[in-house]
Amino acid sequence: MKAMILAAGEGTRVRPLTYDLPKPMIPVVGKPVMEYLIELLFNHRIKDIMVNVSHLPEAIESYFADGRRWGVNIGYSYEGHIQNGELHAEPLGSAGGIKRIQEFGGVFDDTFIVVCGDAIIDLDLTEMLRKHWQSGNKASIVVKQVEEHRIPNYGVVDVADSGQVLSFQEKPLLEEARSDLVSTGIYIFEPEIIDYIPSGKVYDIGSDLLPDLLRRKVPFGAINMPFRWLDIGRLSDYWAINQQLMRGSIRGVNMPGTEVLPKIWVGLNVDIDWDQVLLEGPVYIGSNSRVEAGCVIQGPTWISHGCHLQAGARISRSLLFKHTLMRGHAMVNDAVVFGERCVDKNGNLFDSESGLEWVGDARDRVLRMDVLAHPADAE
Repeated sequence: MKAMILAAGEGTRVRPLTYDLPKPMIPVVGKPVMEYLIELLFNHRIKDIMVNVSHLPEAIESYFADGRRWGVNIGYSYEGHIQNGELHAEPLGSAGGIKRIQEFGGVFDDTFIVVCGDAIIDLDLTEMLRKHWQSGNKASIVVKQVEEHRIPNYGVVDVADSGQVLSFQEKPLLEEARSDLVSTGIYIFEPEIIDYIPSGKVYDIGSDLLPDLLRRKVPFGAINMPFRWLDIGRLSDYWAINQQLMRGSIRGVNMPGTEVLPKIWVGLNVDIDWDQVLLEGPVYIGSNSRVEAGCVIQGPTWISHGCHLQAGARISRSLLFKHTLMRGHAMVNDAVVFGERCVDKNGNLFDSESGLEWVGDARDRVLRMDVLAHPADAE
C-alpha cells in the first residue's frame, strides 16, 4: 500500500506564516503538521509515501529526509524549475502532481491513498480502505459534515443514499451548496484513475478531476466515517487547533517535555522564577527559555524553545514561535507571535501602527549580553 501527501501549495490563506515556512511544516504542539500524518500512515502499515513539494521544498526534505526515522520510505517530486541558481515553484495542482510522479517511475501500481499535508486526523485508514474495496468504486472521497458557516471554505459533495457521489462543488456560495458534506482532502484511488489526468498540465483533484470522473460516469463514491479532522485552512483554524490539542481533545497527541506541575510542561534547561510567576495550565515552555519574575501565563499557551519573557510580561491563550522575546510591558491575548509578526485569533495581522515594540528576537539579546560580558572576545 502506498500513499501520497500533497505538500506543494503556497499556503496563501495562512500567510504570513507561510512566507518563511511551507504549510506542512507549520508546528502544532511542537511538531510539523505533516509529521502527524506520517505517524498515522505508519500505524496503519502504509510505509511507502510520495510527497510533492514546490514552495520552500528544502524545509520539508531536510526534516523528513528518506523517512527512516518514522519507519517509512519517503520519496519527493519537485514541481518547479531552477533559474539563475534559484528554485522557482511551479505547482502542478493536486492531480497534476500525481500524474508527474506516475509518469516518472510508475510508483502507484495498486490502490493508493492521497492526503493533504495540512491537517491532523485520527481516521481509521484500515477501515476506510475496507469500505473502498467493498464498494467496488475506482475512486472514493472521505467526506465530513461541517457547520453551515464553514461550508463555503470547502468542496461540497452531494451523496446518494447508496454512497455514490452525485455532484461536486468547489467552494460554492452557501445558498448554492447542495449538501453539508464536504471533502476532507482524503482520497482513495485505483491506479487507472491516473489515466484521466492530462500530462504536463496544472490539474486539481477537486475542481478538475472529480467533476471529470462524474461526467465520465466512473464509479466514484463517498465514505462518511466518524473521525476528528483538524484542518489548518486559515490562521484562525491554526490558533483554534492548538487550543484544542493542548486541552487533550484528540487521541494520540501528547504534550512533550516533563510535567513539573499539574498541566505545566517544560523542556530542557529552562530558567523560570517559579516562586514569582503565575502559571495557569495547560502551558508548555520550551527548552532554553527564560521566564522572569512577575510574568503571568494563562493557558492554553505554547512557548517554543529559546524564548525570553521579561519581568512583567503577560500572555494568555497564545502561541510564541521559537526565539521570541517579549518585553516586560507586553500583554498578548489570543494570538500567534512569530518573528516580529503577530496575528490575533481571527488571523488579523497586527500592523506596525498597532505597536509591536514589545516583541523581538531573544537570540539578539543573548548575543548582545554575551558581548557585554566578554568584550575582548568580540574584538
